[in-house]
This record gives sequence, C-alpha cells and structure tokens, in this order.
Amino acid sequence: MSTEQELAPGRPALTTKEGWARFVDYLPATVTLLRPKELAALNEVERALYDEARIEHHTEVLVAKTPTMMEIIRTGRELTLLNRRQVSARRGLIVTGEPGTGKTTAITQLGKAHEQHVRRRLPAGAGPRMPVVYVTVPPAATPKMLAMEFARFLGIPLVGGQNQAQITNAVCEVLAELGCELVLVDEIHNLNLTTRAGAEASDQLKYLSERITATFVYAGIDVEQAGLFTGTRGKQIAGRFVSVAAKPFTTATAAHKAQWQQLLATMEQSLRLHRHRPGTLVDQSDLLHHRTSGMIGSLAHLVRAAAVRAILSGTERITVPILEDIPLDTAAEASAPRRRTARAAGTRQRKAAA
Repeated sequence: MSTEQELAPGRPALTTKEGWARFVDYLPATVTLLRPKELAALNEVERALYDEARIEHHTEVLVAKTPTMMEIIRTGRELTLLNRRQVSARRGLIVTGEPGTGKTTAITQLGKAHEQHVRRRLPAGAGPRMPVVYVTVPPAATPKMLAMEFARFLGIPLVGGQNQAQITNAVCEVLAELGCELVLVDEIHNLNLTTRAGAEASDQLKYLSERITATFVYAGIDVEQAGLFTGTRGKQIAGRFVSVAAKPFTTATAAHKAQWQQLLATMEQSLRLHRHRPGTLVDQSDLLHHRTSGMIGSLAHLVRAAAVRAILSGTERITVPILEDIPLDTAAEASAPRRRTARAAGTRQRKAAA
C-alpha cells in the first residue's frame, strides 16, 4: 500500500524532518455522513463542498493494520528495546517483499508508533529530540550520496566542497545530540553489493549503525534476490538483521480468507457513501482478490477510486461494474486470464446475490 510519503503539493516530503514531524502529528479529518433530510437541505454550493470533503476523505491513504504490519511493528519495537543497552552489534530489521505489499507503510507506521511512544515518556522540558529518521536509498547510491540523504533529512546545510567524512561526522553528531533511536532506510534494494559503489554504500550504512546508537530498519523489494545477503558484506548483514517478509494476501485456507474478508470489512467502515450497502466488499471478496492478487496497495487504490467514482457519478454506492472498471496498476492488470477470471467471479457472485 502507498503511504503518506506522497504528501500534498507544497507540503514537505517524508524524507525531511518537517515532513516526518507532520506525518507523526497528522490526524485525518473526520467526515460525518449527513442524514437524508440534512442532505436535502443543502444548497448547490453546500452540496459541492460536502461532496468535495467526502472525496478528500476517500483520497486519504488508508492504513489498515494487517497481520504483516502488526508483526513488523511488534518486531521493530522489541528490537529497539533490546538494543538500548547494546554497545555494538545491535540487531536490525529487514522488511522484504514484492512491490505493493505494504513495506513502506509498515516501516513508517513503526516509526510513527515509536516516536509517539518516545514523546509520551519524555519528561517536560527534556529538550529537542529526534527519535526517528527516515531516508531512502537513491539509485546507484554512493557513500556520499547516502550521507547527503541523512543530512537532507536533518536540514544540515551542505557547503560546496564538503567530503563524505565531513558530512557523515556532522550527521552523527546531530543524531547523537538529538537522541535518535530508530533509523528507517527505504528502497534498500538500490544497493548493489556486486558493484564497488554499492559495496561502499553498504559499508557506509554499517559505519553509521556503529556511530549512531539506534536500531536500523531496512525495507526493499526482494532483497535476497537483490544480493543483499551475498558475499562477506552480505553475511554480516544476514548475521545482524531479522527478516520479515511482506507477502500478498492469500485465500488458500479458511483462516486466510477470513483475514482477507476482515481487511475488506475494515476498509468498508471508512466509506462515506449514502447508498452503499454494508457488506458489499466482503460479498465481493473473491472478485477483489482476483483483481488485486491480494496486493494491499492495489486493493487500497481500487476501493478508494471506486468510492470517489461513486460520489462523482451520483450512484453513492460501490457496485460490481465499478469494481471491474477501475483501472489498476500495470502489475495487477498484466494478466488477461486474471481479468477474465475476475469477471466470471463477479458474475457468479451477482447471480448468487440475486
């Protein structure tokens, strides 16, 4: 699932301290569904503003507490506690999986939960703190590029001519002073350990983890296949990091299907539509799984887009034709047999509901 990393235009990115602080503090606005008489009493302008508020509500990133997300948050929290008294060789966490399985959402929710916990336990007047840092690994990253990503998050001014060691020292000094406890490093698959630059960038992260008394969390696409655990450097990473795999939802067993349906029921509770029948998404669980292959990112997009279309079209409810018609990401739409299977599943479920 996508995350709040994609903020509205003009707002700071999540990879800056301002953007991260906004993410941690952010509370989505609540939209109350009007009663029929209240709705009928609205004039044209009021109705337009009301509909716009509901559309804005549905465009908010829906964060569903999936079993995988809860495992990642639980494991990350345990590691931060275990690492508090570790002088060296602190354990870290790697979140790996296919695109669209909610890796970024999970680690940022871990970071948000941790920072909120730190804020609650800090005494009044404790001074400035920065418990969490969130950075992404740029493509073809070099050690200096990584150091600059940390400096950019912290707002450290970069003067022309500064070398890697100078930037790294500045970053470590600031993070030590601000009491950083958790470092989230996304897009870790951009590190290619088979190249000199990638290997040196990996060494830079290891050096930072030794200088900064924090728990490091990496997230990336299929990091095993990307070679993150190969060679001497890879063995060091494998020996110090716990791995959690973010996988698509399956409906292979009754228990798995129940989890999938519970996720759909949770999503349905967030809908603000006037004629939507509760239980529709759960009733169409097979269709939704076929359309999205169990990918949480594709599912979130489909449900949100269907809700927006229901408002714009005036139908005020999510229907099977809408669910079948919403275009999804290329990966979800790549298989024509899957789309035919989805349509057939939808037809069967419509007949069964008739």
